Amino acid sequence: MGLFTAGVAAGLVFFVAAPLAVNAAPARPAGRWGGADLSVRVAASPRVAQPGQWLSYEVKVRNAGPGEAVLPVLTIRLPAEVDIAAVNVASCRPGTSKNEVVCPSPTDIQAGDSGAVTVLGLVRSGARGPLRVSAGLSSEVVDGNEADNRAELVTKVDEGADLAVRLSPAATSAEPGERFPVRATVRNSGPREVRDVRVSFAGNGARFLSARGARCAERHGKLGCSLGPIKSGAHETFDLVFQMPRGHARDVGPQATVYSAHVGDRRPANNLARVRVSRRHG
Repeated sequence: MGLFTAGVAAGLVFFVAAPLAVNAAPARPAGRWGGADLSVRVAASPRVAQPGQWLSYEVKVRNAGPGEAVLPVLTIRLPAEVDIAAVNVASCRPGTSKNEVVCPSPTDIQAGDSGAVTVLGLVRSGARGPLRVSAGLSSEVVDGNEADNRAELVTKVDEGADLAVRLSPAATSAEPGERFPVRATVRNSGPREVRDVRVSFAGNGARFLSARGARCAERHGKLGCSLGPIKSGAHETFDLVFQMPRGHARDVGPQATVYSAHVGDRRPANNLARVRVSRRHG
């Protein structure tokens, strides 16, 4: 499947670990096939990267003609601060250097054809930027306008925030069927204000009953809670009630994970908290 093919594979194709060498076919006389004017453009989403969150690069390529482009090869070099996760074109493979993606087309490309490759990466929590990506397109036919065969894009990295969650149970043990409250404290050490704070919970054996101080909803056995904006240096608390299940022989350990969908987190290690409540025999 070539990078100009209209129906690319659905979903994301994860890279293999070992690089793949590309064997080019013998060159054909340029005069017979005419010149090809290849061009490449790069766009990033979001336009400002967030530490610890996903960043998508879309690389668009085109052959303006008038001749065919013979077995073109697209080479994309991503920033070292972005860990490559997936690409949406099956013919793309890891290059010979770190964070390099090579996408060879298995067929010659007709004049007027175009296509795109999307590379998904995860920005490292310690990334400061700017993030610089480059893409280059080459062919075995001489290109009369090589100025647009290469594109480069620089993306800024936001300062992000530092969210942390802590759980404080009112008791360290409970009898089967007994309720036990847990207080959750979410703190933002900044520097950014976070307007979409989310906390997800896993009961790990405990049954969730109710919440106060946050908008919480349980779906498919999972609990999610939404908080209002938390400024830099501020914190919010809310209370939950769990129940020790009857006939449960093990301890239970409610667990919470705090995150934001739009603001990156510089210190993800404190985004998770867990408490253990032992089963007490009456």
